[in-house]
Amino acid sequence: MKTTRSYYLRFSIFALLLALCFLMNISLGSIHIPFSDVCSILSGGTSGSSSWDYIVVHYRLPKALTAVLSGCGLAVSGLLMQTLFRNPLAGPFVLGISSGASLGVALLIMGASALGISLFTSSFSLAIAATAGSFLVLLAVMAVAYKVKDSMAILIIGLMFGSITSAVVSVLSYFSSAEKLQQYIFWSFGSLGNLRWNELTILFSLIVVGVLISVFSIKNLNALLLGETYASSLGVNVRRNRIALILATSLLAGAITAFAGPISFIGLAVPHLTRQVFNTTNHRVLLPAVILYGAVLMLICDSIAQWPLSEDTLPINAITALVGAPVVVWLLVRKQRMIF
Repeated sequence: MKTTRSYYLRFSIFALLLALCFLMNISLGSIHIPFSDVCSILSGGTSGSSSWDYIVVHYRLPKALTAVLSGCGLAVSGLLMQTLFRNPLAGPFVLGISSGASLGVALLIMGASALGISLFTSSFSLAIAATAGSFLVLLAVMAVAYKVKDSMAILIIGLMFGSITSAVVSVLSYFSSAEKLQQYIFWSFGSLGNLRWNELTILFSLIVVGVLISVFSIKNLNALLLGETYASSLGVNVRRNRIALILATSLLAGAITAFAGPISFIGLAVPHLTRQVFNTTNHRVLLPAVILYGAVLMLICDSIAQWPLSEDTLPINAITALVGAPVVVWLLVRKQRMIF
């Protein structure tokens, strides 16, 4: 009972942090908008300035919501992969989904140019190309997962898929023009501020489906903590459960990569940080906890990336790496003390 009250307190603190970070993120930007006016706009009123209303409703609010969805999705997919492979350094992109999305975008931007074909590249067309690339890799991984019994073999094969797609991207980069190469590099930096409301709706729907699959897999995730053999003895269909977890991870990581670009380290770092705060391996607690923690951390990273009171915006990937890389180093130093 005491432990339950402690969890409720921690969840309440994280929910409050999420609300504060959300408001802070919307309040920051190159154009100063008073906090009272931001609250007025969010509550359905107006600020007295049509330009401020437009900035908050059509730019800052979608960007903050994209940060929340991206943080939630990456954190959940990272937790799923670390549990499935029982590997503290597994992340949402170990299956090559991100590399497949990058290949799709590279083919659209640089491949068409190399063939002398001029294609119109908008944020939506880039998202479609990234989705197609990640979907093809997903099909390959799902086919392997259905035939291979060993989860570690699937992990290695996923890394090989990532290496193959990265090699193809490197070849395309070599033959691409400087302009197209720069466009691809800018996409690879990741961006949370390019989504319109219709694109945000699609992203939200995919994230919800991925999270729901994860919620229905909580019991199986807890059984996997002691290995696939133990899970099988409890009546868990390991192969079906593995495919469900891979599908959920692919939906989450693939959708986020398609709409926001490849965002690193959040999926790797958040599950470990959450375990340190909640001190449990029970996924009934960990799953909602990583959702809150991931959203808070991504909002903080995006607020830093905005470079407050400046017109410059830092790449979100650079900020998440600055946060996540020290965590990886810390994990390697304390690896023998990790609890799984």
